[in-house]
Order: sequence, then structure tokens, then C-alpha cells
Amino acid sequence: MKTFRAFGPTIGKGKLSRKFINTINSQIDKSIITKKNDYSSKLASQIKNELKISTSFIKKNLSKELIKNIKSYLKVSKIEKIKEIKIINLWVVKQLKNEYNPIHYHNGQLSGVGYLKIPKNMNQNKSIKNKKIKTNGTIDFINGQRNFLCESIYNLNPKVGDLLLFPNYLMHTAYPFNIDAERRSFSFNVRILFKK
Repeated sequence: MKTFRAFGPTIGKGKLSRKFINTINSQIDKSIITKKNDYSSKLASQIKNELKISTSFIKKNLSKELIKNIKSYLKVSKIEKIKEIKIINLWVVKQLKNEYNPIHYHNGQLSGVGYLKIPKNMNQNKSIKNKKIKTNGTIDFINGQRNFLCESIYNLNPKVGDLLLFPNYLMHTAYPFNIDAERRSFSFNVRILFKK
């Protein structure tokens, strides 16, 4: 787990195992969106297909690897005396052409996003030639205001297997892209209980 501070809050960047990616992708590929697992109405996004993952599936298949990464992130951030790390919720975002996530923050104390599928040439921008910053399909983290020697936005172009961890209050956004493909990620929120 590498950590960096683009500005105030620490962002952690780790890698998901191929087994983890295959397990969750396989589950999503065979899932049908129902009223029970449709999570899109509970989120800030402008994305149609967001599926809540069941607690039993998380515990059986995902939590071990996520908690290992979270512990590493907290250790590097010098957070100690942890009693329990509890994954509050986890959902998969199947972002398609022109969909996006507006600027928002999460619940809990810690949040994360992992990348499962990234379209080839997602960053291309057909309508604007010679654009220096290619934000199509990328994620921005936003904190504070821009000042002399102080940026307020950190742009990251995700790769399959990237796992990003950050404080729940850190505002972020996922940009739309303009190719016919799916950008698949998952997001989650965590509550940390400390020893007294």
C-alpha cells in the first residue's frame, strides 16, 4: 500500500489480486438488477446500473483482502489501537457512455474504490483535439481551495486492479467518457472501532 498526499488528506493506493477481480466480476456478470439489489436510487450518481453487494458475499469473498489493505493504509497513516474494521456497505458501479458521478462524499470514516474493468481508449476525447488534460473516465479528488503552491484537485486515471482508500469526507467525482463501453468499479464505506 502506497500513500500520498496530493493535499491535506492521505490517499492510499494498492492493488487488488486477480482472484478478487475475477470473483466480483463473475458475481456481477450473472447478477440481475432487482428492487432488492438496485443501489442507484441511494447514490448521488447519474449512473443507471449500480448494484449493492450482499453482506454474506462480502464476508465470504471480499472482506479479507479489503481489510488487509485497509490495515496497511491505516498503519502507514499511523492510526493505531484498532479493535475492528467493519465494511458498512459495498456496491458495484457499471458506468456506461456519458454517465458520471457528480462531486460527493461518503458515510463512515473511510471509503474506497476499486477498478474492475476499464475501457480501452476511455480517455480519448473525440470532440476536443489537442486537449492536454484528458479527464474522460478519470476520478478527481477535491479538497480545500487552490492557493499559491497548493492545488485543490488531484486527477487520477485508474487502471484495472487499482484500489484507492481515502477519508470518507474527501470529495470526489468520476467523469463521463464518450465511447460505447463499460467502466466497472466498486465503492465501499468502512467504520473503524478503536480499543479504549
